[in-house]
Amino acid sequence: MSVPLSKICYNFFKTLANPTRLEILEILREGPKSVTEIAKALNKEQSLISHSLRPLLRCQFVFVERRGKERIYFLNKETMEKVFKAFSYHVEKYCPNKGKCLTSIDVKRRKIEEAKPPVYINHI
Repeated sequence: MSVPLSKICYNFFKTLANPTRLEILEILREGPKSVTEIAKALNKEQSLISHSLRPLLRCQFVFVERRGKERIYFLNKETMEKVFKAFSYHVEKYCPNKGKCLTSIDVKRRKIEEAKPPVYINHI
C-alpha cells in the first residue's frame, strides 16, 4: 500500500516548519559542521541543536558522519539545494515584500500585468 502524496508532503513541510531547523540547514550550506559549531554559529544551546537535528536526519535532509568522537553533520545537497532554489524562485516572484506573500489585490495586479502583451520600441 502506497503512502498518499499529501501525507508525504505534510511530513516534509512539517520538518521544515521550524525556524531553528531552517537555520541549521542554512548553516550547513556553508559546509559540514559539528553540533558545537552549529550551536556557536546560531548562538543557541547545544541541546536545542541536537534535538532539532533529529527530524532533519530522519527525513535525510542532513547526513551525519562520525569522525573520532565527533559527529559531523552535512547537508544532503542533492535534494536540499533544489529545495532552496525552488523556494528562492517562489519568494522572488511571489513574495517580493521581504518574504511576505502577496495580498489578494497584489495577486490580481500581477495577473493583469503578466497578461499585458509586451511593448516593443523601435529606435530609429
